[in-house]
Amino acid sequence: MSLSDAPAPGAPATPPPTANTGALSAMGAMFQDTDDNRVVPRKQIYSWALWDWATQPFNSVLLTFVFASLYLVSDNFLPADVAGLANDDPLKQSAMATLTSGYGLATFIAGILILILAPVLGQQADRRGNKKRGLMLFTALLALAQFALFFVHADPSYFWFGAIVLSLGAVVAEIAGVNYNSMLVQISTPRTVGRVSGLGWGMGYIGGIVALTLVVVLTTFNWFGMDTSDGMAYRLIAVGCGVWTIVFSIPIFLNVPEAPARMGAARVGFFRSYVVLVQDITRLYKNHRPTFWFLVSSAVYRDGLAGVFAFGGILAAVVFGFTPTEVMIFGIAANVVAGISTILAGRADDRFGARSVIVTALTGLVTIALLLFFFRDVGTIVFWVGGLLLSAFVGPAQAASRSLLARVTPTGMQGEIFGLYATTGRVASFIAPGLWALFIALFGATYWGILGITIVLAVGLFLLLLVKLPPHRR
Repeated sequence: MSLSDAPAPGAPATPPPTANTGALSAMGAMFQDTDDNRVVPRKQIYSWALWDWATQPFNSVLLTFVFASLYLVSDNFLPADVAGLANDDPLKQSAMATLTSGYGLATFIAGILILILAPVLGQQADRRGNKKRGLMLFTALLALAQFALFFVHADPSYFWFGAIVLSLGAVVAEIAGVNYNSMLVQISTPRTVGRVSGLGWGMGYIGGIVALTLVVVLTTFNWFGMDTSDGMAYRLIAVGCGVWTIVFSIPIFLNVPEAPARMGAARVGFFRSYVVLVQDITRLYKNHRPTFWFLVSSAVYRDGLAGVFAFGGILAAVVFGFTPTEVMIFGIAANVVAGISTILAGRADDRFGARSVIVTALTGLVTIALLLFFFRDVGTIVFWVGGLLLSAFVGPAQAASRSLLARVTPTGMQGEIFGLYATTGRVASFIAPGLWALFIALFGATYWGILGITIVLAVGLFLLLLVKLPPHRR
């Protein structure tokens, strides 16, 4: 069955794969059509999914596997006398822990900004009917942040500039994702929302694979003789990622229409929106409690999911001793595994239910993370195997969370609910970076950050198991 399939004329309509709860009473209207069998043009589906492809290099190349882990948190930003010490020297290890903890602090502060801004901006987009325009604005800001990384020179005095720009890039990427995620209901039906969501995540991982492969090729050929001193190679990679974002985000703005404004909702000022937000959260708690508690549980475990990819490259380089080339090759392999598992999990989502996919993925993540922590001294093979298994679980949990939220979001509140959903999204959330920085600061070694992320995943899983979501109906 294709993403835009519809049964033959005259065939009986298949009921939405949901239970009849208050949160889902207007399911058909939420998906813009009461007909579960409506056809969504393929062009719209793939144009929407391509935005994940467009922005994934920022996450894979800059935040995870190349710029942050191999350049920003490296010898380039240590004093010369400390950088010259052996890697196992306690003084150098302490200095590296300071860098990794400082970078975690920057992402923690960025997460606070998302907590403050994302829900209100999502609410504004709902009321004004400008989700696509908001997506365009914050996509442009993301490209500008990537261009700004060109000015992060290889000098300790530029460390905080680089950390702040990367973190601000994560903020605008997450806010852009609020509008992007809320558009999911425009280009899917209750029957196809799981696989469409999985397609978007899968396209993103494939985009990460292609971008990382290009970086490896450039590195293999030694940048064709170009002078790469002063971090020039990494700085140009950031510029390339910015160009990539602009080029591949164009289709969504050309082919996916703007959603109408939330019916019956008056426009309010920015600061007044916080009052309305509190009122809407109270109403959500009273009338759509499963949605409310799912937001709470997902806010926790999605921080852990973000932490896996946010700090995975740093763990590979600092804790497990991967060379720069090994980190990039691992990044390619991780994206391959994540992309395939995510697309396959989209089918499992529609068949068995998003909750089952999420619980399975989180259980696997907690188990593998603990094994990585306790067997870290075995060697690089531990991270090769464990890291790839982590990648196989992260994507399905992310995609299934998005489709589950789309199924339990009240009509007309998609942007606002996805704004709340984004409060702890991806790298810029604050719980996982906060525990990462805290554990490293307390124990003085980077590998302790693994436990910080694991705790977030475990608590999120526990909270999800307590949420009384409606049973899945195929």
